[in-house]
Amino acid sequence: MENIYLWLIFILIDLSIVLLAFKLFGKAGLYVTIVMSIILANIQVIKLVDLVGITVTLGNILYGSIFFATDLLNEFHGKKEAQKAVWMGFFIMIVSAIYMQLSLMFKPAADDFIQPHLAAIFSFYPRVVFASLVAYIISQLHDVWSYNFWKKKTKGKHLWIRNNASTWVSQLIDTTIFCSIAFIGVFSMEIFWSIFITTYVMKIIVAAIDTPFIYLAKKYIKNV
Repeated sequence: MENIYLWLIFILIDLSIVLLAFKLFGKAGLYVTIVMSIILANIQVIKLVDLVGITVTLGNILYGSIFFATDLLNEFHGKKEAQKAVWMGFFIMIVSAIYMQLSLMFKPAADDFIQPHLAAIFSFYPRVVFASLVAYIISQLHDVWSYNFWKKKTKGKHLWIRNNASTWVSQLIDTTIFCSIAFIGVFSMEIFWSIFITTYVMKIIVAAIDTPFIYLAKKYIKNV
């Protein structure tokens, strides 16, 4: 049960930091948290953890908060700013992958002991990043479009509907694309489906938990 408590604490801390960055730095703070979350989520996704008997990837929390941050941008600053953040994240994913692959090409010093550990993480990184790039750009652009669709459909009311309805479908798109590219052939199909189902469920939980946070933003964060 220790992991589940840590998981919940991690979610609350992460969403709180997104709100704090938004409060302190406005939309620039959201851009920074999106970029940070993309880089870290692509590293953390390699690690598998057990939560109450099910296997999940650790990157779900940070990746889920990216949708929260783009929803905040959409809500407060409009569709164009949200799309700008999406493309910014896309650019950063490409650059970070190139930089890490270049770093692995350097011949390590005789007393270096880090190279094998970096290689163990980042030799798998290009496949993860490619999966993330395809999944991210399609799902995030859909999320921005869907958020605006539901905002117009509800005439600006029922914030929880556009926050969750846009994210649920977008996360399904993201999970389908990412898991298929990143994990088919790497894990057995039993593990693959376990990761797929639990990943999506966990992302839905993160989306549900972030709903009160977006209401807090609407109530307490002004002139950002």
